[in-house]
Amino acid sequence: MMTDLPTALPAKTALVHDWLYVYGGAERVLEQMLDCYPQAELFSLIDFLPPGERGCIRHKPVATSFIQRLPGARTHHRAYLPLMPLAIEQLDLSPYELVLSSSYAVAGGVLTGPDQLHLCMCYSPIRYAWDLQHQYLREAGLERGIKSVLARAILHYMRLWESRTANGVDAYIAISEFIARRIRKVHGRASRVIYPPVDVAAFTLREHKEDFYLTVARMVPYKQIPLIVEAFAAMPNRRLVVIGDGPDLARCKAVAAPNVELLGHQPFEVLRDHLQRARAFVFAAEEDFGIAPVEAQACGTPVIAFGRGGARETIVGLDEPAALEGTRAAPTGLFFAEQSIAAIVAAIERFERVRDELAPAACRHNAVRFAPERFRAEFSAFVEGSWGRHMAGERIDGWWLPDHRAR
Repeated sequence: MMTDLPTALPAKTALVHDWLYVYGGAERVLEQMLDCYPQAELFSLIDFLPPGERGCIRHKPVATSFIQRLPGARTHHRAYLPLMPLAIEQLDLSPYELVLSSSYAVAGGVLTGPDQLHLCMCYSPIRYAWDLQHQYLREAGLERGIKSVLARAILHYMRLWESRTANGVDAYIAISEFIARRIRKVHGRASRVIYPPVDVAAFTLREHKEDFYLTVARMVPYKQIPLIVEAFAAMPNRRLVVIGDGPDLARCKAVAAPNVELLGHQPFEVLRDHLQRARAFVFAAEEDFGIAPVEAQACGTPVIAFGRGGARETIVGLDEPAALEGTRAAPTGLFFAEQSIAAIVAAIERFERVRDELAPAACRHNAVRFAPERFRAEFSAFVEGSWGRHMAGERIDGWWLPDHRAR
């Protein structure tokens, strides 16, 4: 293998993001990608970011697709899912030598040529078109009828399109080992895992905890917030605080008991205060990565989590401490094996017996692994290493690049 590889990046770099309308988890990653490569020109299917949130894209102009001009695109852009493959392919990236895509839907499907390097930051292949299709259809009430047939046909088309466009990606970056396995399953491709950035500096350690549990999430079905609320309704001696709103808020109100406090949406200062004071953070979703459990640990708060998905990589379980930085890591939480009331109740009762073994300082130490500085260092190393190999005519693939992840 060649050793002296050119690393100077080209002047013309494009950064393609699925859509811009809110500052969420993917936009936090995009923000750090732009900090690494501020010269990149930005593309997206739509751009409806409000003025107060445009700092995450450094107030850069955004080249958008024809969906930007379609009726209702501002509030119902997902209704145009069948048009998105066509729309993303109309973005003209031919002047750019390096293309970086930030994709959890279609951004990875941009058209590039053989002399262009395309690196995809993949939050997931389209989840609702692959292994989560049946869950998506069930939650959307589309299991039967003509609308179900239409939805299944659209998702089948999306799978065919995404499988074809995967060949246009020179190398994948996955946000977790969980997503790396999904990329391998769906596309048969290796990927380098680079964990997303979490602003741990915005949270501070608090050793003293109070007598309540906390969960924070958008109240959408897969987050399983009503399940957590029902579990605490079965434990009247345990107090739960819930922060967040969304479609499942009415269900939570319907099953809540007097020991459950539903606060709805709250400003960041209130969220941080509760994360610092809570006895433990309860997390029942199967997430691709999961930022909230890391934020809780940054406050020194242990996490009680469903033992699937990204949580297995961000929480050091009581029964299976992982090796971090060459040492045996202290536990920062515990897992339950199934999304059920009984499993959550059992996990809470177990936590009460062992909580002295989950030190706030250990939780904070574990969370620092996911700081933005670590992301920028790993992402830049991956991009520059890939560009050097591209210019040297070497193969570009996730397995061929050094693993720069901080341990």
